[in-house]
Amino acid sequence: MNKLSRRKLFQAAIRIVGSTMVVSKGMAAQTQSKSAPVVSVPKKPHPGYIDAHVHVWTSDTKKYPLAPGYRREQMQPPNFPAEELLSHAQPCGVSRIVLIQMSYYGYDNAYMLDTIRRFPGVFSGVAVIDETARPRDVMRRLAKHGVRGFRISPKGSPLDRWLDTPGMATMWRCGSEENLSMCCLIDPQAIPTIDRMCQKFPETPVVIDHIARIKADNKNRDEEVNELCNLARHKRTAVKVSAFYALSKGPPLYLDLAPVIRRLLEAYGPERLMWATDCPFQVQNGHTYLDSIALIRDRLDFLSDSERQWLLRKTAERVFFS
Repeated sequence: MNKLSRRKLFQAAIRIVGSTMVVSKGMAAQTQSKSAPVVSVPKKPHPGYIDAHVHVWTSDTKKYPLAPGYRREQMQPPNFPAEELLSHAQPCGVSRIVLIQMSYYGYDNAYMLDTIRRFPGVFSGVAVIDETARPRDVMRRLAKHGVRGFRISPKGSPLDRWLDTPGMATMWRCGSEENLSMCCLIDPQAIPTIDRMCQKFPETPVVIDHIARIKADNKNRDEEVNELCNLARHKRTAVKVSAFYALSKGPPLYLDLAPVIRRLLEAYGPERLMWATDCPFQVQNGHTYLDSIALIRDRLDFLSDSERQWLLRKTAERVFFS
């Protein structure tokens, strides 16, 4: 065998081994491993896709205590650290992720902040804070540690008044001054109050989580989508196209959400829409990470390649990583 033939044989062997490794990683992403998954964390993440909404937590409740009212039994799965998250995300081309403070920890954002520190450049954060406890100072302090937004929600307050507090006014004003997003976990009934605040604070960035939780089979879906699209007149408002596992009533293709996504695209343009999974809930009960990203990446034929890049990376990059 001459040298050229040996070289070709060696190169072919490398390609086969490399392909096998990729397949193995992809299969591992669909299963729950008892041991911590092995993931590669580049020192400088490449400009791949961005998942704009994910939760992480740990079973170590001694180091990271649960907030009052929460119990270990409520943590399902019991443990979802960054390593496991990345084992789902990386095989799908996702290199950066926005962490959303998990409700189990209340106002203690320590676990999320520690995760951001452990993986430089990979994660950005959305924190939860006490609006009555010097919110401006807390927001500015957290912004120095990778936090780019703050989750707000009615939490049982009257929908017509839940934003009418001095603390909320301070948070929205600080968001405008520091370019920090108000990330709203709401149902469609709360959209009018968001609209009112956007009028008061037009320079505050606003992100609506999970398509305002408008489900594919809502009886009033068209009316609710109209209200959400009406928010698009506020130029600093964006929407997360996310949580397909919860909003779709069909199989994991999620094609029943296509009409809603198309309406949002027409109203907001691709530059103000961002894709997200809402893991770990997206990888439970027969759903997978690949199911979620494939809807935007492969299945919606009305999206151009440029629009896909905005939904899968560029919008979240501008809002949470700039």
